[in-house]
Amino acid sequence: MATARHNYELKIKAKNQLAKTEDPVEKLRLQCLSRGSSGIKGLGRVFKIMDDDGNRSLDFKEFSKGLRDYGLFVEPNETRELFEKFDRDSSGSIDFDEFLLALRPPMSRRRKDLIALAFRKLDKTGDGVVTVEDLKGVYNASMHPKFKSGEWTEERVFQEFLKTFDDQDNPDNKITHEEFVNYYAGVSASIDQDSYFDLMMRNAWKL
Repeated sequence: MATARHNYELKIKAKNQLAKTEDPVEKLRLQCLSRGSSGIKGLGRVFKIMDDDGNRSLDFKEFSKGLRDYGLFVEPNETRELFEKFDRDSSGSIDFDEFLLALRPPMSRRRKDLIALAFRKLDKTGDGVVTVEDLKGVYNASMHPKFKSGEWTEERVFQEFLKTFDDQDNPDNKITHEEFVNYYAGVSASIDQDSYFDLMMRNAWKL
């Protein structure tokens, strides 16, 4: 789980880089990361809510509205450029899973494997969805700074962790594989060294 310090550093880093890039995909990625580790995961939630028919695709109008609803500023010509970049078959719609995959900051194979390992440990039933019950006995709250300082109980740490994945307006107390990876891709962007990311994941998930 990202600490407050990681999130702060990630936001500052993303905002500084945002001023220097011209690439529309990188701009959007950095706007998401400037919101912290949950930024990309949050955009995925917006798209998921808009996907009324459950086909996991968006047309240009839905795509534009999703970016606006999440509060991302993208020039109209760049919105069109982004959409066309991901509408590879020119069908007039994009697969938002592929889009979110491209938005994730680059990660080493070592980091991807650790994230996958943690999710497999959590997903006891193997159905690709983690519930509240799955987390109990697996997530190590004792490593959290606020637990160490005595500010939060183990239960409070647990609840705050779940909040990072849930939609505050429509909580379902479930974490999908995509949400888990999108979240940790954001956490990864705040950590430079693979060895530190490795230590954090192993401590948090008792790997």
